[in-house]
Amino acid sequence: MQETIVQSTDDEFDVLIVGSGVTGGWAAKEFCEAGFKTLLIERGRLVEHRKDYPTEGKGPWEYPTRTVAENLLVDQTQAIQKQCYAFNDTSKHFFGNDRDLPYSTEPGTSFSWIRANQLGGKSLLWARQTFRLSDYDLSANAKDGLGIDWPIRYQDLAPWYDYVEKFAGISAAQNNLPQLPDSIAQPAFELTKPELDFQASLAEHFPDKPMVVGRCAHLTEPSKIQLELGRVTCQARSECYRGCSFGAYFSTQSATLPAAARTGNLHIAPNSVVHSLIYDDAKQRVTGVRVVDNDNLSQREYRGKIVFLCASTLGSTQVLLNSTSKRFPNGLANSSGVLGRYLMDHNYNAWASARIPGYEDEYYRGRRPTGIYIPNSHFEPSRYHKAFKRGYAIAGGATRGSWQGMSKQDGFGSDFKQRLTQAGPWQIWMGAQGEMLPRADNQVSLHPNKKDKWGIPQLHFNCQWSDNELNMMQHAAETMHKMLETAGFESIRSQATTAPPGLAIHEIGTARMGNDPKQSVLNKYNQAHDVPNLFVTDGASFCSSGVVNPTLTFMALTARAAHYAIDQVKSGRL
Repeated sequence: MQETIVQSTDDEFDVLIVGSGVTGGWAAKEFCEAGFKTLLIERGRLVEHRKDYPTEGKGPWEYPTRTVAENLLVDQTQAIQKQCYAFNDTSKHFFGNDRDLPYSTEPGTSFSWIRANQLGGKSLLWARQTFRLSDYDLSANAKDGLGIDWPIRYQDLAPWYDYVEKFAGISAAQNNLPQLPDSIAQPAFELTKPELDFQASLAEHFPDKPMVVGRCAHLTEPSKIQLELGRVTCQARSECYRGCSFGAYFSTQSATLPAAARTGNLHIAPNSVVHSLIYDDAKQRVTGVRVVDNDNLSQREYRGKIVFLCASTLGSTQVLLNSTSKRFPNGLANSSGVLGRYLMDHNYNAWASARIPGYEDEYYRGRRPTGIYIPNSHFEPSRYHKAFKRGYAIAGGATRGSWQGMSKQDGFGSDFKQRLTQAGPWQIWMGAQGEMLPRADNQVSLHPNKKDKWGIPQLHFNCQWSDNELNMMQHAAETMHKMLETAGFESIRSQATTAPPGLAIHEIGTARMGNDPKQSVLNKYNQAHDVPNLFVTDGASFCSSGVVNPTLTFMALTARAAHYAIDQVKSGRL
């Protein structure tokens, strides 16, 4: 079976899903497989798996600038987007156009909002690192008083982590660490010999900082269902941000969308920019979605019995803030007044690097889609550093220089050409990933008079790092330097920086869940306290950032919420 493409329709759907990225794709899969007539609403263009990956397999020599995206057009249209680690000449077509996606920031602050508006969203561009939140993460707010308590604990999420990991396909080792729960996993990628020796050095000198191989959403031993969906083993090509015809990494296109489409229940409305939700005061329910056509700016509406907002943290919050009524003059489901507040992102502002002497007889095969990972060692109040609350993880990897590194070296003649054939020295790079505290002052709101080309009020950001985050990154830089020095590495460099929030692309918060409707937007099932047939299952629902990459938790929360909604419908309570 195939999905049905929808533009204008008078049909009423069982569920409307706004956004087709990681969470929207999961919601579509779960509802379609449960027999619900589902409309997936996407503001951007269709992207068909395999067919619409135009740069896949092209060599760097086929690009005028060898894949570097530096020109006047990029500077004028994608100056914000090009800050992203995944942005270059091979992937720029998956990123938004800054001219069409304006926003503003409070004077003295900055925020880099990375956008990917097409079917599949940022699932085509994410770094695919997948770790579970632990009970330490989910209880931190309650223990130290920095933020409201999460209404769920690890035992609530554990079966849903299992569920989504089996389908998505996660490569990981079993590490048995209290702050980093193990996954249902396929075989892990291997560490290189210098990494293994560095791991041993850390075990001896920094026993509270164990090093493991990173966990990632790449298939290494595909299951039956993954093979049935046309997915195969990762080829280690390092082309992930171009789209993957092998379906080796998890994306909407490779996994959830084909699973939903084969039920015959999936309908997709592309090029449909959601303006706001339609709320019926008498029924106290959402009854539909208002959209503006992405191309011709015409308006239309879609009707549905349930609405799942999966438009990304900031996208979902923008829709809610712009959905006003007599009951909700400050945004739909916002009786608490916290909608838009407690914006967070992970803090990547510390790094260290070094040259690893020796190992001239060591090399490796393939281009591994993950690296080393050192989980948070400050994972409970008794372990907090005196200069900051919460903690940080460290990621990175050791690689050996290739001929490409010679492009920045001086040389001429036969000796230089000979050096091009030789591998360079081993290098290691490490970067911190720190927690950002939930603070009410970090928020997004609708600009009072600026609108985008679809007539939707722009978001206005007021978000910045606190001293807690700055102190944390300074400590991380010093700690990484000590690790590299202790291991006997050379030419060590380390630094704490001050890049703005947003560039981790882990924005979360702004429509948080909680037990108290006076302090939160959503309940423990991601269901709006004020509007029972409205769910928000992307990062907007987070109460704290934790340290680990959030996407795996997005998946688990979405699957959990969808099954709760399905059960509520079948039992007649929704």
